[in-house]
Amino acid sequence: MNFEIPPLVEDFRARIASFVESEILPVEADKASYDEHGNIAHGPLDALRQKAKAQGLWCLQLPRPDGMTIGRVGMAVCYEEMNRSIFGPVVFNSAAPDDGNMMVLNALATPEQKEKWLKPIMEGKVRSAFAMTEPHPGGGSDPSMIRTRAEKRGDRYIVNGRKWFITGAGEASHFILIARTSDDPRHGLSALMFHKDQPGWKILRRIEIMGPEEHGGHCELEFDGLEIPEENLLGGEGRGLKVTQVRLGPARLTHCMRWLGLSKRCVEIARDYAERREGFGIRLAERETIQVMLGELAMGIEVGRLLVMKAAWELDRGSFARKEVSMAKIHVANLLHKAADTAIQINGARGYSKDTVLEWIYRYARQARLVDGADEVHKMVLNRHLAEEAHGFWRWDVAPAA
Repeated sequence: MNFEIPPLVEDFRARIASFVESEILPVEADKASYDEHGNIAHGPLDALRQKAKAQGLWCLQLPRPDGMTIGRVGMAVCYEEMNRSIFGPVVFNSAAPDDGNMMVLNALATPEQKEKWLKPIMEGKVRSAFAMTEPHPGGGSDPSMIRTRAEKRGDRYIVNGRKWFITGAGEASHFILIARTSDDPRHGLSALMFHKDQPGWKILRRIEIMGPEEHGGHCELEFDGLEIPEENLLGGEGRGLKVTQVRLGPARLTHCMRWLGLSKRCVEIARDYAERREGFGIRLAERETIQVMLGELAMGIEVGRLLVMKAAWELDRGSFARKEVSMAKIHVANLLHKAADTAIQINGARGYSKDTVLEWIYRYARQARLVDGADEVHKMVLNRHLAEEAHGFWRWDVAPAA
């Protein structure tokens, strides 16, 4: 098994690391850089984005103009480095939900749809949202429960229903909507695209959450006669479940890639403080209890990196990597929370204050075990694979004979 990364990926990683250190962290440290929702304000963000574009570090998840791509494995390396800063991913246009939306549009949209719906997101001219989750009794982790309907009338779909916790909706211009176009259990859902300025829908509220928010927040939407032309179907009628599969698997994994970066940042802050802080005659770093806490986190992060890399490798091979993504999602989501909690404990009152980003990461981390499928859902997925595969769950894939 070869765990080496290509020189091209290492070049990107090193340049991202340098950019985060010299350009982003100073902005993160300035309280004037934050908006009212705890994210980077648009002024500093726009300035950093221009610099990232100029250095060729923009939108690495999509093929370059020359056709070169770093793949999911390369993304794992780069995204981890980006999220050393809480502002990193959005600066490089690699933050959710735009990240996942761009990848699914690149995979499934027609050339005309890419020009209209993907290109503006890719260029950073607009933001986007993926509207799937619904309030009870609608669909959440189970898309078969989706109740929002898109009724075909001539060459248009008329949409009625409700969605909520739609990330980024408050600032999004381009939306991908999952709605029911028939009662067929396998082919009853479709993905449709619409623009924010179209009539027939509205944002009911921006839902307040316990943590810092992405740009545009998490919103509740109501659809009351929204008309979407047939040409704005993504992947064809009845292919909505396919769209969600193509989007959510890689998107769950890119969350994990970024969360590993945040977990490492927590360890970095904890180690720095432990090296400097003295109590009862010795430095914290010399205490066995602190060493055990940091060593356990270091191991947990490396386990997470291996799980993420295995899933990324499977995706690059063309697999959906369902069980690999689920294992990574469970482990890394819990790891992030543990890393933030441990770092706060080591920093004491300083960690609980806003003098570091630890409290930001801690509030953010609690959502990790919920977004894109709760822990329990992913464990059920793993159990289903175990029931189907039995001992084959742990099989090795064998390379072709030479």
